[in-house]
Amino acid sequence: MRCVVTGATGYIGGRLAPRLAAEGHDVRCVVRSPGKMRDVPWAADVEVVAGDVLDEESMRRACQGADVLYYLVHSLSEQGFAAVDRRAAMISAQAAREAGVSRIVYLGGMHPEGVELSEHLASRAEVGEIFLRSGVPTVVLQAAVILGSGSASFEMLRYLTERLPVMLTPSWVHHRVQPIAIRDVLHYLVRAVTVPAEVNRTFDIGGPDVLTYLQMMEGFAEVAELPPRTMLPVPVLTPRLSSHWVNLVTPVPRSTAVPLIDSLIHEVVAQEHDIDRFVAQPEGGLTGFHRAVELALQRISSGQVETRWSGANASYAPSDPLPSDPDWAGGTVYTDVRERPSRASVEHVWDVVTGIGGERGWYSFPLGWWARGVMDRLVGGVGLRRGRRDADSLKVGDALDWWRVEECLDERSTDRRDAVGLELAEGERLLRLRAEMKAPGLAWLELRVAPTEEGSTYRQRAIFFPHGLAGHAYWWVIAPFHVLVFGGMERRIVAAAERVERGEDPEPPHGLVARLRDRRARRDAERARPVRAGA
Repeated sequence: MRCVVTGATGYIGGRLAPRLAAEGHDVRCVVRSPGKMRDVPWAADVEVVAGDVLDEESMRRACQGADVLYYLVHSLSEQGFAAVDRRAAMISAQAAREAGVSRIVYLGGMHPEGVELSEHLASRAEVGEIFLRSGVPTVVLQAAVILGSGSASFEMLRYLTERLPVMLTPSWVHHRVQPIAIRDVLHYLVRAVTVPAEVNRTFDIGGPDVLTYLQMMEGFAEVAELPPRTMLPVPVLTPRLSSHWVNLVTPVPRSTAVPLIDSLIHEVVAQEHDIDRFVAQPEGGLTGFHRAVELALQRISSGQVETRWSGANASYAPSDPLPSDPDWAGGTVYTDVRERPSRASVEHVWDVVTGIGGERGWYSFPLGWWARGVMDRLVGGVGLRRGRRDADSLKVGDALDWWRVEECLDERSTDRRDAVGLELAEGERLLRLRAEMKAPGLAWLELRVAPTEEGSTYRQRAIFFPHGLAGHAYWWVIAPFHVLVFGGMERRIVAAAERVERGEDPEPPHGLVARLRDRRARRDAERARPVRAGA
């Protein structure tokens, strides 16, 4: 079949598309920024087209000749999301109907009947209803907590349990939940194309275990071999207050934590298992909670996380690429440019550059980076704790703390250098990051490495386009710290590469941060077991 997948750069879509292709379907991925698909390993197996679920013409083009439309798009903004999701669903439904699509598949949220739903759950239910009434036979799969390496639900569960040996527990942690493993969600999504054409309805999908969130935290601690957690009930901790707490303690920002917690204020247990009449369960049966956690932890510890919740852009973040230099004449732009020669080879400097962020940090003024990250979290931004998808490699579209990888060009990217129109010297490599922190302007950080006769040259450029007077004031307030932040980066990145060149440790262990990092590495090594596919 010809399957159109929206949200292909997101957590679910990024795993579904290659599995549909592996099943022999022709897959067309609709993405707002096709460049984000350049480095995806399965991109050559699918058709990538530019499109937006809010743009009628692009959705008409995307649905032409298609048999199935997978709708995997949700807004996670805190204001106006319901109207945005409603309009996007109506545009997509109309495009599918006009193009003669024979099936729509939508992944929504499980919710109880007969109760007043939160805004987020009500919006998910409304989107499903729009598709069911579209005139195109629709399968709406409704899931509660999805357990898998990199999912927002799993990251929230993981960090709350790992970081809080003693936790104040609100009343919602005692509500029953029916979690489902990501591998089982993908199984039902892939097989949904086989559901008979006359079927037009919702289906609850859930794993074999029904647990309270409290039992899930205790179960996680058991699988992760953590000491038993102490839970102290607090009846006054509302879901909204809880979302602020999750925002501070976990990598999950408040805009994402709100819908996650909203889905837990009621019991979310499957009311029916009718999907089994049309789609057989996976071979070996559905994955239990403990096994799902074990598989996810194995994926994380071995660095084999396919997709992460942070793969989607923050709802408030800029998405436009860096303007070309000639256009800067039309407005104010601030830059901080630094350059340093190195005796290390291009390869060693590039390895340090592409390994930056996450657990390794930013090679300068850790307190300053930490403080700016905390400030960003306090105003609802992503902060620094999104980390990296992979400890050693980057691809276009990856989240990197509060940055997003906009370009990553190495020696294998000759074909792309011409396509993106960048002026790069022979053998030069480039990493460009776009800021997704909340700031009164647009910011980029560009890191280049070029070969020389003596070794290499490292070039670093921070770029800021201010918005209004607040943007200009913001730049001049932080400018005094640039010597510590950007100057430190320049010196220490080169120094780390030269240590590697000499066969030494690029990051000599010293101080509390290094000891904590080493302790975590030992714990992850002890936890690691052989990895099976699909976690």
